[in-house]
Amino acid sequence: MKKLILLMTFACFSMSYAQTLDELKALQQEKKDSVAAIQTRVDAIQAQIDAMPGWRIGAFGTIGGSISEFSNWYAQGTPNNASGNIGFTFNAYANLIEDKFFWRNAMTTNLNWVKLDDKDNPNDSGSFEPTTDVFNITSLYGRNITSKIAASALMEYRTTILNNFNDPGYLDLGVGFTWTPIDNLIVVVHPLNYNFVFSNSGDIFESSLGAKIMADYTRSIGAVNFKTNLSMFQSYKSADLSNLTWTNSFSYTLWKNFGVGFDFGLRDSKQEALNYEINVLENANATFDNIDNDLQTFWTLGLSYKF
Repeated sequence: MKKLILLMTFACFSMSYAQTLDELKALQQEKKDSVAAIQTRVDAIQAQIDAMPGWRIGAFGTIGGSISEFSNWYAQGTPNNASGNIGFTFNAYANLIEDKFFWRNAMTTNLNWVKLDDKDNPNDSGSFEPTTDVFNITSLYGRNITSKIAASALMEYRTTILNNFNDPGYLDLGVGFTWTPIDNLIVVVHPLNYNFVFSNSGDIFESSLGAKIMADYTRSIGAVNFKTNLSMFQSYKSADLSNLTWTNSFSYTLWKNFGVGFDFGLRDSKQEALNYEINVLENANATFDNIDNDLQTFWTLGLSYKF
């Protein structure tokens, strides 16, 4: 009899627990649906705000770094050393969007320093040396022909700023058309563009006329901020004078304005590769035809902050 009573009690408890669990899951799903509905309404309002004429201004960046120290670590060439690196990326934009025209401005900076202090070598530098060095500003003005296509003029300047500012420096000035297939994405096609190159390296760097293609997508969605930019110049004089740069920035806000960020970039420039071979590696026989034009890359991972 006692076993029967215990069995019936356990069965009632199980049924009650299962019923309560199902009810809680149903309530949880109901709340999730409510949150999704609220977010949909918030996104709709944000879309209306984004469509309003006027300025859109924003910025976000990433800071990354590390330090280390070795004592009597004989497996490596410098057994007693202290090292560290620090780097940061800053992305900012200021866009004026009106019914008949637009003016889009952007700046991207990525800087990194590395320090290696060899304690057994009193003559080593022991100071932070620059590694990644990227500075780029763009200004795009357009007059709308249709809701998606505009006649446009672009100014883009790219250089390094830590050791050899404007050596080389690239200034693109051109006119053509800009296509805006969706919000936050612009595609620039300028068949008439002059690429001015500034340098102290003699005949290695050369300015030329060519075509400019640029695509940029910058957006913030809740806690996520990202920007991807592709900039290409195709010289009409020689393919050796062409260049390509693709940069990507991503950040996710975890607490207040702080979060994690990741930046990644690619660059292809045969003029820069030849300059490195001749002036850094002191390869007097280097020419455009025999150099190894390896793809340039960089990445930064670290703490991010949304301004």
